[in-house]
Amino acid sequence: MNKKASGTFEVKMQPLWQSEQTEGATLGRMSLDKQFSGDLAGTGQGEMLSAVTTTQGSAGYVAIERVTATLHGREGSFVLQHTGTMTRGEQQLSITVVPDSATGQLAGLAGRLAIGIADGKHFYDFDYSLPEGA
Repeated sequence: MNKKASGTFEVKMQPLWQSEQTEGATLGRMSLDKQFSGDLAGTGQGEMLSAVTTTQGSAGYVAIERVTATLHGREGSFVLQHTGTMTRGEQQLSITVVPDSATGQLAGLAGRLAIGIADGKHFYDFDYSLPEGA
């Protein structure tokens, strides 16, 4: 059965090493620290690798983030895999639960998370499922 969760989050990103200028792109590595509020309440920690090209609005990133939280009253943790590209300002983003990464009352969790930013605030919509009886 598919369920939906929504809310807000705050994120802090810190460089983990000096960005590297290469031909055609600047490569970076950042730490992610998030605080989720709403239907998903808890924290997320992870790392992001990025490439920003010399073309305005074109970039890419990948990240792995471990979330420890309560989701609609169920406690546990899970891992999110992020893949994002931006082509001259047009964004494509995929954030999915890594299969079999969930623990505790969230064991068996599957789903996709979408994020948005409006007026400087971050929002999430999480479409997910849990096994029957969970």
